[in-house]
Amino acid sequence: MFSLSLPKISFPTSTHFITSNKRLLLPLLLLCCLAYAPLRAMTLTAMSDAFFQVSIFVAATLFIYYYAIDRLPHLELGYLSQKSPLLEISFASLLGALPGCGGAIIVVTQFTKGQASFGSIVAVLTATMGDAAFLLLATKPFEGLLIMIIGLSVGIISGSLVNAFHKHNYLRPAKNDYADECLSQPSKAVIVSKSIWQIIMIPSLIVAIMIAFNTDFSAFDALLAESITLFGAIMALLAVTTWALSSKGQSYQQVTSEEETITPPSKLYKVLQDTHFVTAWVVASFMLFELLVTFAGVDLKAWFTHYAYLAPLIAVLIGFLPGCGPQIVVTTLYIQGIIPFSALAANAISNDGDALFPAIAMAPRAAFVATIYSAIPALLVGYGLYFFGV
Repeated sequence: MFSLSLPKISFPTSTHFITSNKRLLLPLLLLCCLAYAPLRAMTLTAMSDAFFQVSIFVAATLFIYYYAIDRLPHLELGYLSQKSPLLEISFASLLGALPGCGGAIIVVTQFTKGQASFGSIVAVLTATMGDAAFLLLATKPFEGLLIMIIGLSVGIISGSLVNAFHKHNYLRPAKNDYADECLSQPSKAVIVSKSIWQIIMIPSLIVAIMIAFNTDFSAFDALLAESITLFGAIMALLAVTTWALSSKGQSYQQVTSEEETITPPSKLYKVLQDTHFVTAWVVASFMLFELLVTFAGVDLKAWFTHYAYLAPLIAVLIGFLPGCGPQIVVTTLYIQGIIPFSALAANAISNDGDALFPAIAMAPRAAFVATIYSAIPALLVGYGLYFFGV
């Protein structure tokens, strides 16, 4: 036996923080479902599946991604535009196609500084899938790469067409005082979770891989299978609770977007922050699906199968919502086999992820028009794939 000594950390306990933090509703809902006997087994299974089927692979993917790409070169799009407008649009689309929202935020910032064209804004917002790309790459890598290629291609075409009809400085704000929000230190909840993740990461990844290969742990020992399910549920609850305590959770943006950047940057803490964020929304999706089936008798898969022609349109409309949270819900529905690939592609092109928040803050008119423009190729691609039976 050994004892794990964790640092003594005081979590936010003020009544105002607890009552105003909307993020806390999710862990409270999970605890209520666990306390209610008829829902306990379903909740444990859903939470464990979310951890072993998604969270672990997302954490591993993020770890490889952030350490492989230590720092994205901050190339000036204005220089590329002088060399070739197509080169500027292509690079902006490439930045958008990369997983996460960092590349899109770079382009938005450069647009407000006069270093990028409006076509670059349309290109990058069309190409980006946000944090949902990490989830897709971790669970379905082939489809993840395919979506990145589609986003890159559509972004280049859309951005080039927009620049052909609009001037370089179209809708650029005259003045902007926006500054990126940064945290000097990671949240106290994330600091505690780091110690736990360092211990369980490798063993959990091994178990997750075995589950992915359809290993039946109950065939070895029923108690072992139950213990693995319980452990996965506990880790999912830890991730969700850490996510809830990592933000004030008062505004829509604080609930649906990832945590602010830590200064100085820390790749490990960034991996944990993003993993907790994705886990929270995946758990919410899993639970919503189970509760709809249990209480309302709603079969989402049957509904989308019967009304399949509406799936791309609904996915595009969800893409209008700022933040990566709603988009992770769409990706989760695809992973569960509820919606078709055509709907996923439509949402990936339509959604702007967290990049829409700084775009609204820095250049609201440009953000609105670019979002509307991105809906056109999203509908064309979504319904094009749908009519081809994809």
